[in-house]
Amino acid sequence: MDIQALILTLQLASGTTAFLLILALPLAWWIASGSGVVRALVQAAVALPLVLPPTVLGFYLLVLLGPLTAPGRAITRLLGHPLAFSFSGLLIGSILYSLPFAIQPLVAGISAVDRAYVEAAAGLGISPLTTFTRIVLPLVRGSLVTSAILTFTHTVGEFGVVLMLGGNIPGATRTLSIALYDQVQEFDYAAANRTAALLLLIALSALLTIYLLPGVQRIGGKRGDLV
Repeated sequence: MDIQALILTLQLASGTTAFLLILALPLAWWIASGSGVVRALVQAAVALPLVLPPTVLGFYLLVLLGPLTAPGRAITRLLGHPLAFSFSGLLIGSILYSLPFAIQPLVAGISAVDRAYVEAAAGLGISPLTTFTRIVLPLVRGSLVTSAILTFTHTVGEFGVVLMLGGNIPGATRTLSIALYDQVQEFDYAAANRTAALLLLIALSALLTIYLLPGVQRIGGKRGDLV
């Protein structure tokens, strides 16, 4: 087992999940609170990684964050190094690639909240922020758990974006999925089997948590589909 790749993968998944939950909560609240062309465009952009090949996203991020573009050069001057082929760049790519897995369970959960609660709070003069934190958030805690689990697990299994944007640098960008690919390329099937089994165990444990814990948003279940 490549322990270094395991630690890096867990760090990447934890960082991605933390950043996305902070971003996803207000964005999901805004998306679920109305309709219109702007919201439809945002929803389409959020869902794009579900249908876009990860190598395409990784390629554009590689170009954008590299030293050949104006934003990339500005970042390089600011940080002293390009974000491409670094853990920070990998974190940005993972946040964008896992965005729909964080947003969609929350949108489904918030959309299922009875609007009468929100309207009653507004009628009492309660601020939108207080309404969200004191009324809506406790009602969607199951969706929040699902969002966190799916985001973490999806990040653990990333391959295309990681390979395109981060390459294969031990201790910096080499994750478990990249390690598994290398082990197969080297015909080290015993090591590949251990790595694949660990990834399978993580994915299965995440799904069992979603399906077995009470109050957690189901995938395609009666408590709301992920769309």
